[in-house]
Amino acid sequence: MSNRHPFHSLCPYFAMFPEEFVEHQVLTYTTPGDVVFDPFCGRGTTVFESLLHGRPSYGVDINPVAACIAGAKAEAPSLQSIFRRINELEESFTSDPILSVAPSPFFEACYERNTLAEILFLREHLQWRHDQVDRFIAALTLGVLHGESHRSDYCLSNRMPRTISTKPDYSIRWWAERGLQPPRRRVFDVLRNTATFRFRAPSAEIRGMVRQADARDSAASFPEICGKVRLVVTSPPYLDTTDYAEDQWLRLWFLGGAPFPELRKNPDDRHTRIDRYWQFLCEAWAGVIPLLSDHAVIVVRIGGAKLTKDDLFRGVTQSLRDAAESDHGRSVQPVHEGVTSSIRPREVRAFRPATSRANVEHDFAYELSYCPAA
Repeated sequence: MSNRHPFHSLCPYFAMFPEEFVEHQVLTYTTPGDVVFDPFCGRGTTVFESLLHGRPSYGVDINPVAACIAGAKAEAPSLQSIFRRINELEESFTSDPILSVAPSPFFEACYERNTLAEILFLREHLQWRHDQVDRFIAALTLGVLHGESHRSDYCLSNRMPRTISTKPDYSIRWWAERGLQPPRRRVFDVLRNTATFRFRAPSAEIRGMVRQADARDSAASFPEICGKVRLVVTSPPYLDTTDYAEDQWLRLWFLGGAPFPELRKNPDDRHTRIDRYWQFLCEAWAGVIPLLSDHAVIVVRIGGAKLTKDDLFRGVTQSLRDAAESDHGRSVQPVHEGVTSSIRPREVRAFRPATSRANVEHDFAYELSYCPAA
């Protein structure tokens, strides 16, 4: 049986690195009790894996989907409290069912009528931004909101990739061409079963914290850990690769967003000009550096179809050094020349075979220390 903690697969995310990568960095550069941070935390792999190894860990992400999933893992409530809340929600839904109206023809084709009514009820009643139990239930729902329902009874939608949300018009055509109908799923039962599955292993013994914020505001978002972070493990958006808000639009809708893809909702999700890209990363590092202890390590996983390994090494190195200039006397030294790995095949290719991207990515590590006075 795999030793992988079931929280790691709570909900997929377009760009995510394996927990073994984080574990290696944590064990190499920290000891128990050292603080770890991720300014582009995504689904929270750095935060949760660090917590499992006894390292207090924090993260920010500008995307609500990421903040919900990573926050749920970092501050997981008890399984009993999750069951109580799901039962309470189901009782409220049963005694006072809402008149469900599909937001658009897409939703009528994506979800069976009764399934959609339960999803709409949860969307309206879960206070995921303010309540830890509701946030975990919202994260569970995001993990089953869409997927390959012909293979899993836990996917609520008509057949769709689990990693990303395909576009409404494309999805409707794809389902119609294949005569696919959405399955009836009893959402409250699915959530109880999913919660039981996720809690088959105990959560981390210590708690972390994730806040929805721009990476450039990392220090302002976590003033309580300024000067304490020993290790940063992160993966920023790659140059001209994807638009997270567009690819996660259905999950964003469940969390209160628009019932359609919103292009360029966050301009920093997809930079297409290289000069602006490096400037963005420089500003992000500048937001992180006040959090660092006197001797800290930053590990960056990065790729991009238009950039070579040498391009990326020079760009990341220079952006870090430019950012560190504002932190008087702090030096930036590469630990090695970078480690290259292949990107795993993506589930979405079965649905969008024309998609393409870089097939390798690179890991760079840097020591950031204060130079002794001359």
